[in-house]
Amino acid sequence: MTTLYKLLEQLKSHNWIDLTHPVHADIPRFSAFNPIVVETIATIDTDGFLGQQVTIGTQYGTHIDAPNHFAKGRRELTELTQKERTLPLYVIHKVEAAEENPDYELTIQDIKAFEAEHGQIQPDSFVAFATGWSDRFDSPEAFYNRDEDGVEHTPGWSVEALQFLHEERNVTAIGHETLNTDSGAAIAKHQALPAERYWLEQDKYQVEVIKGLADLPATGALIHIAAPRIEGLGGFNTEVFAILPN
Repeated sequence: MTTLYKLLEQLKSHNWIDLTHPVHADIPRFSAFNPIVVETIATIDTDGFLGQQVTIGTQYGTHIDAPNHFAKGRRELTELTQKERTLPLYVIHKVEAAEENPDYELTIQDIKAFEAEHGQIQPDSFVAFATGWSDRFDSPEAFYNRDEDGVEHTPGWSVEALQFLHEERNVTAIGHETLNTDSGAAIAKHQALPAERYWLEQDKYQVEVIKGLADLPATGALIHIAAPRIEGLGGFNTEVFAILPN
């Protein structure tokens, strides 16, 4: 048995966790996109095979955002390498904070407190922000969490925290359970997404609407993000999974 075969056997002995929400027409989504449409254009009974045509927005369900989603001249989806999408995973748990304040923003202080307990975040890694928000996914109203003025109240990253992860830790990618990098309060204040824009302008990617981050350990796991080879895209629905230590 070769070394790689043994490595695969060892990896399969660990716990593999799906971090991907199922996709259908009624899931929470960005208002810019229509619900997914799946059209059957061929059937086994009539045509001898099942053929379907899918109309879906690029940022729909659990999805990856390439840098060019917000930043002109940065990499598109097909330019993100396989190695860049298989990374050590760090999960910063802030479920209680998000329950107390749905507009909670992850800070540099949160990152430093995490490192004081778990060790320094290493370069070329994936850092995820766990809020428990994915538990709301089956109820779009709870997921959006809009007030009477239509303002969404959801947690997000502070720009300063992302600057720290880029400049001081050189992490490869970030991820979260919500639709946006920024908190709902920040979006309402700026009428823009400054945290998301900052991160993607660094030619780095992110994954949004991840499932079940609160169930993962703070350190020790690996994460893999699949991506289709469709040229010119700024993102797409993706399968995400983690491999946990035994």
